Amino acid sequence: MSKQTFRSLLFVPGDSERKLAKAEATGADAVVLDLEDAVEASRLPQAREMVRQYLEARSGRRQAIWVRINPLTSGLALDDLAAIVRGAPDGILLPKVAGPSAIEALAGYLDALEARDGVARGSVGIIPVATEVPDALFTLGNYKNSSPRLQGLTWGAEDLSAALGAATNRQEDGEYEFTYKLARSLCLLGAHAAGVRAIDTICGNFRDDAGLRKEAALARKAGFSGKIAIHPDQVAAINEAFTPDAAELEYARRVVQAFEQAPGAGTLQLDGEMLDRPHLKRAMQTLALGGAA
Repeated sequence: MSKQTFRSLLFVPGDSERKLAKAEATGADAVVLDLEDAVEASRLPQAREMVRQYLEARSGRRQAIWVRINPLTSGLALDDLAAIVRGAPDGILLPKVAGPSAIEALAGYLDALEARDGVARGSVGIIPVATEVPDALFTLGNYKNSSPRLQGLTWGAEDLSAALGAATNRQEDGEYEFTYKLARSLCLLGAHAAGVRAIDTICGNFRDDAGLRKEAALARKAGFSGKIAIHPDQVAAINEAFTPDAAELEYARRVVQAFEQAPGAGTLQLDGEMLDRPHLKRAMQTLALGGAA
């Protein structure tokens, strides 16, 4: 199963031939073909077929292709999966997840469908949108052993605020209300506890480039490894925010080199700063991110 770094994941409506055709040229590390919110129920059969054809036409692809299916509780998810697994998507983005038991259930469905369709066993990954229903927030520390298919956690504020009956999820200054900041932090902690990617949610105003860049920069500093885009114009800014610059890479190389030259050292000094093993781990993560980008 691929462990490719995702800086940007771009949502693409599964029933839009025009947008599907343009997805590959966007520069997104992954595209997420959407069968949930972007598709009217009456168009789902057509969208499923279009997504399957898109997947099959891009066998051997370099860009990761994921599919957001409908929630397991919707009565639509199994039909989504039955239609698209034969196209061997890289993964499934699962919305409205209440906890790790949903990952276990989806993994079971994928086991059966991969066997039916001759798709490599265990090759389809899972990323849940893990904060969209209220009870989900109480389970975010429990994903560690849910399934080997788990490749990340992401969060969302819009469905959560709707579930709470909130008039808005933002304060007057545009910052998230405390409940949604809590959801974000728990998602970040839960992902790292499980040893998988932490992926930041959307910036809803795709014309607000400055706001997007601020959100993406803060997300990377906090420990997120990527961010979801809802418009192709957001991809470049997200990729840039999650790509270490030359100065960061050079410093990271020097940190790694310093520890290599002092084998067995728990702490050392570089440029007047005391460094220990967490600094080395951070440097190695920076170099890995730069290499992946």
